[in-house]
Amino acid sequence: MEAALDNKLIELAQPALTKKETVKINLPVRNVNRTVGTMLGAEITRKHGGAGLVDNTIDVTLHGSAGQSLGAFIPSGLTIRLFGDSNDYVGKGISGGRVIVRPDEKSTFNSDENVIAGNVIGYGATSGQIMIRGVVGERFCVRNSGATAIVEGIGDHGCEYMTGGTVVVLGRTGRNFAAGMSGGRAFVLDLDPANVNTDMADIVAVPEDQQEILQVLIAAFAQETQSEVATELLNNWKESIKRISLVMPRDYARVLDAMARATREGLPVDALVMEVAANG
Repeated sequence: MEAALDNKLIELAQPALTKKETVKINLPVRNVNRTVGTMLGAEITRKHGGAGLVDNTIDVTLHGSAGQSLGAFIPSGLTIRLFGDSNDYVGKGISGGRVIVRPDEKSTFNSDENVIAGNVIGYGATSGQIMIRGVVGERFCVRNSGATAIVEGIGDHGCEYMTGGTVVVLGRTGRNFAAGMSGGRAFVLDLDPANVNTDMADIVAVPEDQQEILQVLIAAFAQETQSEVATELLNNWKESIKRISLVMPRDYARVLDAMARATREGLPVDALVMEVAANG
């Protein structure tokens, strides 16, 4: 614990922790540095409660290769930007914070064709943002219940047992996508339907009322990561949106429809939702 990088982060972040002042930190990181940001996140929660701080109050930029669990459990107010690559569990249990991973500035490879982070990214996330310019491993956003995560490609078992939140995949998706997915939504570019587990989820075109929301998310991703894939999609949006599919749990979609109907017709929301649940 004494050698943890977070001890330095906590020291440098004191103006934010004590006075809520904006702080920017720039440090190198190595793969022996695990759970970077977690102890700092705990300090934020200890001093400011569950609400944390205003977004980006503490803005940490790291250069190098991060160890496991970068940004695990970080709360609102803490943003971690990594220029380099990372191991497994990036953004595990993230609860309001932001983690942004992109290749080093001197990198020359195509990010959408190369792995930049490991497996089980965003496991158990509850809120916040994860943006990764590059491809990641298996089990992306398993048990995500509320975070927004954007990436340029994933391995197998993506969005497994997901119950909420939003996932955007701007590249290849591995097999068994959306297995056990009961909530949330996933937007996937050039989706191969054979890779989707449709036991609980359906594949549909992106509805008109969600197209602008998706466009805003991709624009934010392009701005934060300089993703060439995202930029190309935005430059030809009318055609790009046709290439993107929405994967939505069917029971969850029924509940959303019931809520919209209740609002539209002035009916009791709870009663309609319970009716949908009872009728399957």
